[in-house]
Amino acid sequence: MGEISKKLQGKVAIITGGASGIGEATARHFINHAARAVVIADVQDEKGHELAESIGLDRCVYMNCDVSKEGQIKTLVETTVKKYGQLDIMFCNAGIISKAEQTILDFDQTQYEKVFSVNVLGTAASVKHAARAMVEGKVKGSIICTASVSASMGSLQYTDYTMSKHAVVGLMKSASKQLGGYGIRVNSVSPGGVATPMVCEKTGMEAEEVERTFESSYYLNGVLKAKHVADAVVFLASDESEFITGHNLAVDGGYKQS
Repeated sequence: MGEISKKLQGKVAIITGGASGIGEATARHFINHAARAVVIADVQDEKGHELAESIGLDRCVYMNCDVSKEGQIKTLVETTVKKYGQLDIMFCNAGIISKAEQTILDFDQTQYEKVFSVNVLGTAASVKHAARAMVEGKVKGSIICTASVSASMGSLQYTDYTMSKHAVVGLMKSASKQLGGYGIRVNSVSPGGVATPMVCEKTGMEAEEVERTFESSYYLNGVLKAKHVADAVVFLASDESEFITGHNLAVDGGYKQS
């Protein structure tokens, strides 16, 4: 392997929401950068098992985990540490979008509670149990959360999703201050529009059509893909960012705000 491929050499990582989209791309990137082991956590069992097998079961395993249930996250982290001896990287990536459009005039509290149970409480519990394992193991680890460009911009619909991602940034900022003394870094990535399976399903469009729709939203020429977000996550997970914490890294091609 070239030097660029050794950024995560020997590190053990967990990725929630790791079976598809940004999580899948990041799992492959972590392995390509010499991570010792990647644990994919998701509720999409078939996709998760297929991904782990395609990467190689000697370095990648899948675990079913519903992040809205804290006990499952605790088990996920404990099982990982027991199997591999440590936890170096936690990528809190699991997230959902409401089934309803959730404009403020038609705001549905039940949908809001479901989104927050995954996007906010699930992320908080993931940060909590990863951090506890890192503190106990005396690991100067890296925790990365998936936020969204909508957290700083607002949106015309999916108000609860925007609220949840704003909360993720607040969680990251607070956790970074509380965990800095242990040498644990906490950051977030805020992608622009990416044609993930979740977005494609939500819009009823194929990936290429979604990408064409988003293309005019960037000042940079080109199309934002999951691999671009994964590159940013690798940077935040690696020692290249060893003195960066409390930072929300936008990966959005200079997203147009008007």
